[in-house]
Amino acid sequence: MSDLAFVPEDAADPTLYFTHGKSKLYLADSIEWIRSRPDKSIHAVITDPPYGLVEYTPPQLAKLRAGKGGNWRIPPSFDGNVRSPLPRFTTLTSAELDQLEKFFTKLGTVLLPKLVPGAHVIVAANPLVSHLVSYSLGKAGLERRGEVVRLVTTMRGGDRPKNAHDEFPDVSVMPRSMWEPWLLFRRPVTTTVAANLRQWGTGGLRRISDDQPFGDVIRSAPTRPQERAIANHPSLKPQAFLRQIVRAMLPMERGLILDPFAGSGSTLAAAAALGYEAVGVEIDPEYAKLASEAIPKLAALKV
Repeated sequence: MSDLAFVPEDAADPTLYFTHGKSKLYLADSIEWIRSRPDKSIHAVITDPPYGLVEYTPPQLAKLRAGKGGNWRIPPSFDGNVRSPLPRFTTLTSAELDQLEKFFTKLGTVLLPKLVPGAHVIVAANPLVSHLVSYSLGKAGLERRGEVVRLVTTMRGGDRPKNAHDEFPDVSVMPRSMWEPWLLFRRPVTTTVAANLRQWGTGGLRRISDDQPFGDVIRSAPTRPQERAIANHPSLKPQAFLRQIVRAMLPMERGLILDPFAGSGSTLAAAAALGYEAVGVEIDPEYAKLASEAIPKLAALKV
């Protein structure tokens, strides 16, 4: 008898904001929402969290939406293309880095009992702060299982010293970003992976094919303009990449996926495109509204 089952969502839940097929979006604080869930009810977590924390506070979001920057770097257009805003991770203070560590420790601690044994958690990160995120989630009791490298060249880094481009033409202040780490964790299995798969449907990652296992490097183009036109979010990840991640996280093609920082709903859209059940939580009303409009359109895209 399999323990793989779904907990019915209460349609009267006041935080339930939007439903599309098997995807549900909640407008709520993610920590409090997770606390309210039954234990052993989530089979995978896929998320791109506010790992800078500061940039997603209301004052900083207001600056972002006004195009004034703040903790956001608003890059100029380049070769006729408008680049997405980027968080200024280099500006984080020691106190803010300490806050980041405490936040992810709390997230991992709250999340752990809600996961079924063997459930995988994959978290988008940044090379400047990924060590703190990884340490914190491990301290909370999640088992580190490596990381997936998203190979993508962005506009981050590679700049010459500010206001001294001519003086130091052969110097880059930081390496040009050509990859993005996605940290991979798992709630420990209770016995063997085989027994865990039978009981919970989790514990491993779905293979690409009989001959090809899921790998830890995925080549990825930047998010297409077509997708950005649908969901104007600074951290929007491409459907072509997300659908590979979503597919891998449910090895038996069954279970409930959670994105506790849903943003514009791209993870839920990827799950919807694959026919998987997913829930997302978003605290910002403007992004929740954006997600409700974007999820059906992103899910319908061919990749």
